[in-house]
Amino acid sequence: MPALPRPSYGQKIFLLATLPLVLAVAAIAALVAHQSRQLAEEEIAFLEETLLETKQAELANYMALARNAIYHIYGPAGIDDDEAKTRAAQILAAMTYGNDGYFFVYDYDGTNIVSSRQTELITRNLIDLTDSTGTPVVEPLIDLARRGGGYHEYVWPKPSTGEESPIVSYVVGLQDWRWAMGTGIFIDDVRAQVAATRAEMEARIRDTFYWIAGITLIVLLGVFASGMLINLRERRLADEKLAVLTQRIVHTQEEERGRVARELHDSISQILVSIRYGLELARRKIATGAPDVGSTLDKSSDGLTTAIHEVRRISRDLRPAALDDLGLSPAIKSLAEDFQERTGIATRLRTVALRNSLTAEGKTAMFRIAQEALTNIERHSGATEVDIEIRPHRRGAAMTITDNGHGFQRGGRASPGIGLRNMAERIEHLGGTFNIRSSSNGTRIDADLPPSHLRSGAPIADRKEPA
Repeated sequence: MPALPRPSYGQKIFLLATLPLVLAVAAIAALVAHQSRQLAEEEIAFLEETLLETKQAELANYMALARNAIYHIYGPAGIDDDEAKTRAAQILAAMTYGNDGYFFVYDYDGTNIVSSRQTELITRNLIDLTDSTGTPVVEPLIDLARRGGGYHEYVWPKPSTGEESPIVSYVVGLQDWRWAMGTGIFIDDVRAQVAATRAEMEARIRDTFYWIAGITLIVLLGVFASGMLINLRERRLADEKLAVLTQRIVHTQEEERGRVARELHDSISQILVSIRYGLELARRKIATGAPDVGSTLDKSSDGLTTAIHEVRRISRDLRPAALDDLGLSPAIKSLAEDFQERTGIATRLRTVALRNSLTAEGKTAMFRIAQEALTNIERHSGATEVDIEIRPHRRGAAMTITDNGHGFQRGGRASPGIGLRNMAERIEHLGGTFNIRSSSNGTRIDADLPPSHLRSGAPIADRKEPA
């Protein structure tokens, strides 16, 4: 008996790819009736909810008209002004709309005061009244009125036909008079429309069920092919974005290295050269016996002190020790004080003592954003005042930086550079939000960290720390 041919590698791949699709189509065909019916029920429920919300909005408008009609009476009236109550009741009794619309009033004891379409109810105490389904009618309306107002659904005789129909009533409370004032709209038309929609949905499900299996199979095959193409395209785009990001990182590193090199050359190098010349001059004065060697050495010593301060400043710019030792608030306070002393720009800091409640990544991100923002203000804004605020909240921690400069508008549109983009990417990488608003009156930067960057159990003090 000849052996059966073994499938090739390509055929195995084809079978492996198509078999799950066939099983998926079979499962979808078996479940589609249930899923379609469930979807139809959800749509019908949404339709019913939308129609009821429309009715409720209509009721609220009617009640606004009723309150406006009696406000000139109710507003200046006293609690026991019976004449004002009678006038208001007469106005409400005369207000009707449509074939079945009217207003009703109950006092908080349950006695009916106004019922223009069912006058036999007036002066009767109906606190224990229930509809034919056993649902309380008057007592829930009074409870809603006591709480300010609300909606209540029950069954009530329709004035135009005398037959019971579902009704939605909206009631508000006139607290000074202890009145529950309301009106209602019958919703039998809503029920009829929902029933018609349900029947139509069932018909559509029956008509389309036999097409689903074939259409689903075609769609799944199309999705499979499209998925492969999209996957390849997304991978190519991801590689391109990674290359761009890598280049940006390299550029940022080189820019930071250049900045540090300029700092060293422009400050430290010149100071050290000056110290060197001062020491050589002192050596020559010692050799010649000049009397003012001490003043020359004092100038060199002062230069060394300045160099030490510059080294500390550059070190602090790279990574301030206060950020790790004391926390975010002291580090930014020190940054703000140095900024004000260096630039002469008035800088105010309002902060809550976070007591190292932020994670290391959160502290670093907030500090770098503040550092970059102050650098931009110094170089580009022309501002004379800067406000920095740091505060915790229920959703994490927030920092706001505002200045009164001329902003960074170009042709009516904001033109952020790489610094602003780096700030945004730094905070968004941590799952936070970053917003910039700039105009000719100044710029505002808002940075928010999510609660995931608040250390669990870390205390947050409430005292304010002035700058």
